[in-house]
Formats: sequence, C-alpha cells, structure tokens
Amino acid sequence: MVGRVTADRAPAVESCGEPQPTERGSWLMRISLLDRTRTRSGESDAETIATTVERAVRADQLGFHRFWTAEHHAVPGIAGAAPAVLLAAIAARTSRIRLGTGGIMVPNHSPLVTAEQALMLEALSPGRIDLGLGGSLGFTAPIRRALGRTSLHECEYPADVEKIREYLTGRAEITARPSVDPPPMFLLGIKGGLSLAAELGLPAVVGGPALRDPDRLAAYFEDFRPGPTASAPYLVVSADVAVGQTAEHARDLLLPEAWALADSRDVGEFRALLPVEEVHRLLSDSSSAKKVRAVEDSMASAIAGTPDEVADSLTDLLERTGASEVLASVSTYDRDEVRRTDEVLASLQAP
Repeated sequence: MVGRVTADRAPAVESCGEPQPTERGSWLMRISLLDRTRTRSGESDAETIATTVERAVRADQLGFHRFWTAEHHAVPGIAGAAPAVLLAAIAARTSRIRLGTGGIMVPNHSPLVTAEQALMLEALSPGRIDLGLGGSLGFTAPIRRALGRTSLHECEYPADVEKIREYLTGRAEITARPSVDPPPMFLLGIKGGLSLAAELGLPAVVGGPALRDPDRLAAYFEDFRPGPTASAPYLVVSADVAVGQTAEHARDLLLPEAWALADSRDVGEFRALLPVEEVHRLLSDSSSAKKVRAVEDSMASAIAGTPDEVADSLTDLLERTGASEVLASVSTYDRDEVRRTDEVLASLQAP
C-alpha cells in the first residue's frame, strides 16, 4: 500500500497502523524531524545546541515519532559535530520519542567506535535509539585531512557498514560493549546507500534529487533482501518543509536555507542563517544568475505552503515514492516560525 504504514513493514521499525483521513481530507501520516543544529546570525554555537535540545523536548511533547540529529565537522553555520553526544543530552530530557543519528558518517570513524556509541545510547535509552549511517567524507579538503580520510574507495563503505552490524549483533571478532540489544540501522541514500540498504535488508532514508528518480526508488523495493532489522522494505523520505499563513509566506521561510546552500558553493562553507528580509536584499543585489537559479532550484524541491497545501503535498510525496514516513527538515531564521511549522506537522500525524 503506497505511502501508508502497515503492520508487517518491519519488526524493528514499529508500525503506527492504518492512516485515517484528517478534517482536511488528507491522510494522517508518520512524521519525524531532522535537526541539523543550524546557527542563526548573531547566535553562538552553544545557544544553537541548547535550542536543538529544547526543540527535541517539544517534539517529544507534540508526539513526533523520531528526532534525528546530523553530523557536520568544522562547518561554520552548523554547530552539530557529534550526534551521539547530542542525543545523550536529548535522551536525558525526553521520555518517549525515538532518537537517531541522521547520520553518523561512517568514513569518519572506526566501525567499532560507531557501534559502541550506538550501544551506549541504547543502554541509556532502551528501545528509543536509531542508528542512521551515511557515507560522506568531510565537507572540504582541510576537514577531510583533519578527519584522516581524504578519499573513499568503492568497496570501503559497504565493508564498514557490515563491520558495524557485526559489532552490534555480536558476530565480530571482539564483543562491543555495552552488551545490549542493538538499535535498528538505517542507511542514508547517499554514496550508493539506497542500493546497499536493499542488499543488506535495511531501512533507508532518501531525499534530494533521488526523490525525483522513480527507477532508483523502485529498485530499493524490488531488490530488497529481508534482514534482521527489517523483514520488508521501509523507506523514509527526507524533505525541507515550511508552513506559512500563505503560500508566499511559506516560500519566504525557505529563503534563508536556500541562500546559505547556494552561497556555500561559492564560499566553501555554510554560513549562519540570515533574516528573510536580508536574503531578499542579497538576491536583488546579486549579479550571479547561477546563484539565483540555485536558490530557486532549492526552493522548488522543498514542500511549502499553507497547512492544507503542505498536508496534501506530503501525502502526494508518500504515495509517489512508496515511503512509509516523512523526515522533515524545518530550517528558517525565525525560530518561532520553526515552532509553528512543527506544530502543524504534529497535527498531521497518525495516532
């Protein structure tokens, strides 16, 4: 059943039952949040991290399914470098919501250390941890040198993912500690992650251009081999989301992140998010048609609109991709607007 969560999807990725129509005529759905710990202009990294923790507490209260944090090393504008450490702090302040790494970048760590961190989190918060893994290297050449990994051969990432799974399940040469039931693994759909997830029988998270590639998405479902984490394919779609009072207002909320992404291609770093009004000025003054197009392309791939429009767009996304869950990234300068979008998304969830 496309876009709906069913009871036999995966033993370690719990079902939420059949969706039901909302008052808007849309479908209730499973929604989770991805927080990349983005800084705002004039805000310190410490303030940003504290705000991420507070947002996770609110997400727990609102009933979101998962709250995931990301790994970005030495990138201005992004304060989150150690998702496992951040999740430990969040776990201490929450009681129900699942917490995950979205994701730990496998090339940056030894498989044993990655497994140990996941098992430690699971021991601290039993049954609430997700281990999301990705295969990206550091953002720039200096960061890659600092991390000790400047290149990645084709076979290395799959081999390291399998090593992590061996440590988690007690099949390795040594026993990773603490010895607890392993958290479920997810693979991000980067560096061949979607096809690798199908091969290893793992849930997958996909976003960006891959969402517009039906053949690639279909291959995940067709090639899936049941594994210990998931007995059937389980796809999570990641998307930038903004909810506004009007469609124009919602599109404005996307501008700070879209501008930062376009600007990063020129300056080699993600800068802190700027107010919407400042981004409008920069766009009007920009002499770079390429940068303006990059902003427009980024906004076109996001989901934005009124509550009704966003509900319909998310429903369409789930049905079109065959996914069972939305992992929403809500990122704009005004944190009150982030809070309002979170509240609308929470109202769309299945009970």
